[in-house]
Amino acid sequence: VLFRSGRSSAPPPFLTCPSGSGAMGLVEEVAMQAVEHASHHAKAAVEETLCSKTSYLCVFEAISPYMWSYMGIAIALGVSVLGAAWGIFLTGSSIVGAGIKAPRISSKNLVSIIFCEAVAIYGVIIAIIMANKIEGSEIFDVPSQPKGWQAQTMVAGWCMFCVGLSVGLSNLFCGICVGVSGSGCALGDAQRPELFVKMLIVEIFGSALGLFGVIVGIIQANGATFPKHLS
Repeated sequence: VLFRSGRSSAPPPFLTCPSGSGAMGLVEEVAMQAVEHASHHAKAAVEETLCSKTSYLCVFEAISPYMWSYMGIAIALGVSVLGAAWGIFLTGSSIVGAGIKAPRISSKNLVSIIFCEAVAIYGVIIAIIMANKIEGSEIFDVPSQPKGWQAQTMVAGWCMFCVGLSVGLSNLFCGICVGVSGSGCALGDAQRPELFVKMLIVEIFGSALGLFGVIVGIIQANGATFPKHLS
């Protein structure tokens, strides 16, 4: 019945018997061939189910969660400072340029520089909070099927990375917003002094955007828990 199925006219490899062997040798040889045949099929099944064979997302799983966490800290701090520097560049150049014709604007328009600097302070605050959340382990090897404290550590690493993106990007756009509006405030104040208070309200609302990102980032960071596993 086995050989009438039409799939193959030859018997399976583990049923072939070498000629000239004794009874015990024959049994051992057949058993070895059966074990090799089974292990070959088991290895093929495992290779078919490997995540790296089906999805590029396995690259993200293979990276250490501590690497994700420190990348999130770097993004939160670095991108926030970038947004603050960009805003100060835009506002400062306009204040210096317009201050040549209207020196009176140089003092009161420094509030725009303070708003831009606050964006970098937001990044420093969230970076300190994130760094204090990290608990180390002796050696962390990313398992193929994470469970228990390893799965919790991997989720915490991804969470910290997302916190860095949330805070960093919100502070970047906040810094650009405050810088552009502060530049317009300085130039408008140089021509019409009554525009200063109105433009200052615009800057206040623009600077609140970064604060929103910090608040949400702190809430996100509370969901990242690194279990302290040193044994």
